[in-house]
Order: sequence, then structure tokens, then C-alpha cells
Amino acid sequence: MLKYKNIIILFTLLLYVIVGSYLSVSNGIPHDQFHEQQNWTVNFNAVKGLFYDNGDYEILNNYLDRYHGIAFHYFSQPIQFVIHDFIGNLNQVSDLTAYYISRHLAVFLIFSISGIFFYLISLKISEDKNFSLIASSIYFLYPYFFGHAQINGKDIPFLSLWIICSYYLFIIVENFYFEKKNSFKVIISISFFTGFLIGIRITGILILVEYFIALVIFLNIKNINIFTFLNNNKSFFIYFSILLCLFIYILNPVLWLNPLEFFNSIEWMGKYYHDICTLTLGSCMSALNLPSSYLFIWFFFKLPILILFGLLMYPFVEKNILNNGIKTVHYLTIACTLLSILFIFIFKKVALYDEIRHVMFLIPLIFLLALYNIFVFNNKFYYLLSLFVIIFFIFENISLKKYQYTWLNSFAKFTDIEKNFEIDYLGISNKNLQNKIIDYSIKNNLDTNICIYGGPYTNVFLEMKSFTCFDEYSKVDSIKSRPFLAYQNVRNIKRSKPNDCNLIHIEKYNYLFYKTDIITGKLWYCE
Repeated sequence: MLKYKNIIILFTLLLYVIVGSYLSVSNGIPHDQFHEQQNWTVNFNAVKGLFYDNGDYEILNNYLDRYHGIAFHYFSQPIQFVIHDFIGNLNQVSDLTAYYISRHLAVFLIFSISGIFFYLISLKISEDKNFSLIASSIYFLYPYFFGHAQINGKDIPFLSLWIICSYYLFIIVENFYFEKKNSFKVIISISFFTGFLIGIRITGILILVEYFIALVIFLNIKNINIFTFLNNNKSFFIYFSILLCLFIYILNPVLWLNPLEFFNSIEWMGKYYHDICTLTLGSCMSALNLPSSYLFIWFFFKLPILILFGLLMYPFVEKNILNNGIKTVHYLTIACTLLSILFIFIFKKVALYDEIRHVMFLIPLIFLLALYNIFVFNNKFYYLLSLFVIIFFIFENISLKKYQYTWLNSFAKFTDIEKNFEIDYLGISNKNLQNKIIDYSIKNNLDTNICIYGGPYTNVFLEMKSFTCFDEYSKVDSIKSRPFLAYQNVRNIKRSKPNDCNLIHIEKYNYLFYKTDIITGKLWYCE
């Protein structure tokens, strides 16, 4: 029976990966895709410049986003190189566009891997396989994660590596707890993955807060003297420190000639210059001047109601949770890490935009706490509620196809979602809108020399269809020559419509149990 259960689980996981992978490479292009590829190109050329002395490393030193980590590219670039020809044929796009889209597959694969580690962490906290399978199913199907996992090449890899690092932390703490020796393999693993995390985004340095908290909780629960402990395990900490510094250095070319740039990167990225306004409960909140309520507003509307309910269950299960030995160490590590990092972000006024995608890595921690609270309170109740949520997520993902990453919970459905929240901040509606342009031009026999006004990626799905004239939507009011096509999406959706034009398509999606369509883009033909 156990053998068949494992086969079913593996088959389901494989089906999930196949479906998600296909969706990822058939999706639109998020607005940061060019920027991410440019970051890699500048760094890659700088590395070559060190050997050929052609000045390219100096270009990196003067590059505005030199501190924008590139570590995930070491994973994604080989995948992009292998599959971009196939992706180009699949989507009928140029070689460069295919290279952009190919990155999506790498993102979904790393997210799928992280789900396995999420399961392993769940198992360590609960010591119950059924709890862990259900929790992991919710993690995999949560529309916000599932949507971002198809397109987001920065926040999803960062979240995934945080989970992997946390798993190895729990292994190490367990070994300390049960007075077992941590193998050199484990030390190398946590050092590498921690360095990789920091190489993706310098915010990864905050994982050391989690490590420190775990150590403090462990020492207090076991009533061990810290100096005795450090003396007995000095080789572990020496190896970890040396290897971590080495991996951070290797994975960040900007540090190669000046390792002190590491500290400059922390300061620079903490107040990132990109001062985007994020629509939050109807107010436009500036990334560089956020109120302390910003994160809590978004968590309230982004977290599943089941998770919010689970957090409220803590007072009812506290006694059962705080007397469970190593499981208590794990639970308190997650809880204290979550609270500490939230405090740091608020107190330091860290720049955030596009709702909470930059703190997405905290959500799995919240999931673990909330779901375990419900499980401890009543495991049958946990299974019943979770089954309902899993079914709901499956249908919600189908309903929101391509736009799952904008997902909001049912509390938001009592508000005017378009008026109060961002609805397509990464701009993946560009593909559907451009496909409609192709359909309209064929149906109406339009000349492909017609100009098209849209967003930053107006050409990507059109240039292989012989269209040649592209420009920004902001210029439509000054256009004197007609005909032309124009579309709004992302923040352009807030602009006024072009004068004397025919609306030929509205790009939209809909939530379950929500009567109003969410409009992400509009397309006009202007004669």
C-alpha cells in the first residue's frame, strides 16, 4: 500500500512540474526581464575583462546596478542556452525573446525543488508525513506562489534558496541537539546555499539572523553554556565562516577586486533608488517612504484565510507546542525569525514595491507556523480545512490563468480590487494583447508597417510577424499620422484612452466568487 502511495505522490509531483513548466514558457514577459539579462551580461563581460584587460570590469564598477545579485543566473543560463531554440519555435519569437522566456523554466524548476525542501521542513516540525504532504500541496498550489513561479526570476529563486538553507539549518541544529557530529558535507551544503542566497540578493544576509536565533533558542532549551558550546564546536564555525565568505566572494564578480564592496551593496540595496508607487488599499504608497502598515495590509489581503486563521490559533496550542524538544526549537526559530525580519524591514524603512514580492520569502515561514497551529489544535480539522483550500486553489488557478501572481484572498473581494490594488504589475498581459494585434491585423488585412504603441516589450511577440514600428504608449496623444494600434497595460492602464479610437479588445481575468472582471489591458485601433 505504501509503495502505491509513493508512486501516486511522485506521479502527481511530476504532473505538476510538467504543467507548470509548460505554463511558464508559454507566458508573457515580465517587465524586469531585460534588466535581469543586462545584469548578467555586464557581470559576465567583466569576468572576461579580467583576463583580457579590455576595460569591461571597469564598466561593472561604474554600472548603476552592480550590486544587483546574479547568482541565480549560474543555474538559469545553462538551461536558457539549451532550450531557447525550442522556446523560440514554440512561441514564434526572436532568439533574444526566446532567451528571456527560457529563464521562466529555470524559475519554475527551482520552485519545484523548493517544494520538496518545504515538505522536509514540515516533516521536521511535525514528524507527520500526512501533515507534511497536505502542507506542501497548499504551498505548491497557492496561486500567488504558482503564478510567480512561472515568471519571477528574482523573488522565487530567493524564496526557494531560503527554504533550502532553513532545511540544512534544521539538520545542523538537530545534530547539535542530539550531540551528533555535523558532517563536512552538511557544512559545505549550508555554506554554499547561504552564499548562493546572498548572491541572488544581498537581503539574503538576513538568513544569518535565522541561524543566530536557532542557536540561541537551542542553547536556552538545552541549558548549555555558550562559551563551552563554541569551544566544543569551533571547527564547525571556522569551516562554515571560511566557506561562506569564499562562496559569497566567488558568486559575486563585483567583489573580486574589492571585497569591501559587500558592505556598500548592503547599504545601496537597503534604499534601492527605484521609487515606485504601489497602489495599496487605494493609496499610492512610495517605495522610499512606506508607512509601517504597508506590510501588514498586504499580508492581510495576500495570505490565504486558512493561514490567517492558523496564526490566530496560537494561544490555543501554545502549551502543546512549547514543550516538544527539538520540534520546539524549529517552531520558535521560524516564529522569532519572522518577527525579527519584519521588525528590521519596518525599522530600517527598507524600500519595497509591487506589493510584497520582495518579502515573499517570509510567506513559507508563515505557512509553516499557521498550518502547524491548526494541526496541533485538531488534526482532523486541519485535514478538512486544508482539503477545501486545495480544491479551491486548483479552481482559482484555472480561473486566474496567467495572472495567478496577482492573487488576493477573499477579504479583498469585498472591495473594488481594481481601484485598491495592483492588478498586473509585472505586465505579462503583453503577450495576450500582442496576439490580439496579430489576429486583428490578419482579419482586417492591415499593413504590418502600421505603428503600435504600448509598453517596454511592445515588439517581442510581433517582430517575427513582420511588424516593424513600435513606440511608447505615452506618445499617442501627440500622434498625427493614422492609422495606428495602441494598447494599455500595467501602469499605463491608469492613463487616458487615445482620442477617436475604436476599442477592439479588453484583456481581463476573474476571481472565483467575484462578480467584477479585472481589466489588465485595452487595445485600440485608431483610424
